Amino acid sequence: MFHLQALDLARIQFAFTVSFHIIFPAITIGLASFLAVLEGLWLKTHNSTYKDLYHFWSKIFAVNFGMGVVSGLVMAYEFGTNWSRFSDFAGSITGPLLTYEVLTAFFLEAGFLGVMLFGWNRVGRGLHFFATVMVAIGTLISTFWILASNSWMQTPQGFSIVDGRIMPMDWLAIVFNPSFPFRLMHMAIAAFVATAFFVGSSAAWHLLRGNDTPPVRKMLSMALWMALIVAPIQAVVGDAHGLNTLEHQPAKIAAIEGHWENHGSEPSPLVLFGIPNMDGEKTDYAVEVPYLGSLILTHSLDKQIPALKSFPKEDRPNSAIVFFSFRIMAGLGMLMILTGLLGLLLRRNGALYRNRLFLRLVLWMGPSGLIALLAGWITTEVGRQPWVVYGLLRTSDAASNHSVAQLSISLALFVVIYFSVFAVGIGYMMKLVRKGPQPHHEHPPTHPVGQEPTPRRPLSAIAETFASSDQHH
Repeated sequence: MFHLQALDLARIQFAFTVSFHIIFPAITIGLASFLAVLEGLWLKTHNSTYKDLYHFWSKIFAVNFGMGVVSGLVMAYEFGTNWSRFSDFAGSITGPLLTYEVLTAFFLEAGFLGVMLFGWNRVGRGLHFFATVMVAIGTLISTFWILASNSWMQTPQGFSIVDGRIMPMDWLAIVFNPSFPFRLMHMAIAAFVATAFFVGSSAAWHLLRGNDTPPVRKMLSMALWMALIVAPIQAVVGDAHGLNTLEHQPAKIAAIEGHWENHGSEPSPLVLFGIPNMDGEKTDYAVEVPYLGSLILTHSLDKQIPALKSFPKEDRPNSAIVFFSFRIMAGLGMLMILTGLLGLLLRRNGALYRNRLFLRLVLWMGPSGLIALLAGWITTEVGRQPWVVYGLLRTSDAASNHSVAQLSISLALFVVIYFSVFAVGIGYMMKLVRKGPQPHHEHPPTHPVGQEPTPRRPLSAIAETFASSDQHH
């Protein structure tokens, strides 16, 4: 396929599936916490606006959660089918970590998800709120274990190698590896930011079409408060993450910066723009700011950042990819901060819900959090190359022995199936968003306690719940 080798196709396949998957957990993490906040505010204030928003976003959460689970299962199989040598080499570390995620996070989420989605009129308010909080905590615990596994692959420690396989020696060192705290915070905050702009964009869409209701206004207000607070925090966390990466993965930083060589003891410049040339070992058309690279990346003017030429060619990440993916992520991050600040200014002027130019900005910024998140993952994963376990196992040595034909067929099938299935799911989710929040009327159960009718098929509960909700609206 297009003169690609089997290894290239295996990498493209995993990148394709993980790119689809990561979108759903990110929104799930953010929406779960958002729902917990909404229900908590409703219980405290008895303001029906929060209840209406809860029921509106819980439907979107349910669809998103389902697509996240389905897309995540595929990647688990790919570890065994396409990356069997990696599983053989490092499975004693990654296997238990992913098992812990299932035993703690997934069981917690699955156990309380039914109560959260279908128990509004069937359990007490306190128990229902507890279930919502448990689902939110479950999404964060899932993030903890997934990032522990991935971070260990970036900065491995706490192991020994016995007979060509990694053996765990210190689980605390494995889980709390050097990059884990920074990457965990960076991912969790990215999920909150992405969700904030998703929610804010939905509100802006309705306001631009004249649907100016209290729930829609509350959506926009809460989203912009979250953006104002969290987006600058993300910049600070990202800076700390960059310093950690400079210490443990200097080649990645050099590739991100498109920085090929240092001159004497002169501080390193910051390359604002250019086109990294891997064959020519230079960045073409480079626009540089003297000293700024050292100032940002080392927080000093007397230190240099590593240069790509100081690493063997076979150990260099592809600078042409990570150079641009990082700038997309950072550029969108600055736009998010600017949007939050503009929202604060308009809020003080009383024009937050009326300024159509700003509402269009918020609308178009809707996917910015997800795009930045994808760009960030591209940066960290491509920047790790050519290693799958940094410094221990090369990606070329981790792949299964499949033919180009086999991987071409499976990749083509994945593309067709993913675009077909998830297009329907995303389309339905967007249909729910376009409908907007509606007043939710309480309907006490008409059956004696303990004699409620039970659906004969599990999935019929979903249809009944949505149909009942639509009738009430």
